[in-house]
Amino acid sequence: MSENPDDERLEELREQKMQELQEQAQGQGQDQEAQQAAQEQAERQQEALLKQYLTDGARQRLNAVEMSKPDFAAQVKQQVTALAKSGRVNGRIDEDQMKELLRELQPDQKSFDIRRR
Repeated sequence: MSENPDDERLEELREQKMQELQEQAQGQGQDQEAQQAAQEQAERQQEALLKQYLTDGARQRLNAVEMSKPDFAAQVKQQVTALAKSGRVNGRIDEDQMKELLRELQPDQKSFDIRRR
């Protein structure tokens, strides 16, 4: 039996669509790789700035915060990086200055006053 011309056309369209999808997937993979490489580059730059502008004590304190609150530590790192890039950091940030910066950036803690009568 010979195939119907419509079946042949349908098969061609399927193959063409499959090829388009494969090309599209390859393009997305390259975009993801480029995006990941750019993110890694940004992280390396941030780490270099932190090493340049933080003393050992300040870096240790920030690492300790990162262990318990990674999101908050990332926010602090971004803030320090922004300050350094804008030129608002005089010298290096020591441990006491890091403590103050952490206090300023920390969201307000809700406290409860319990009074007994």
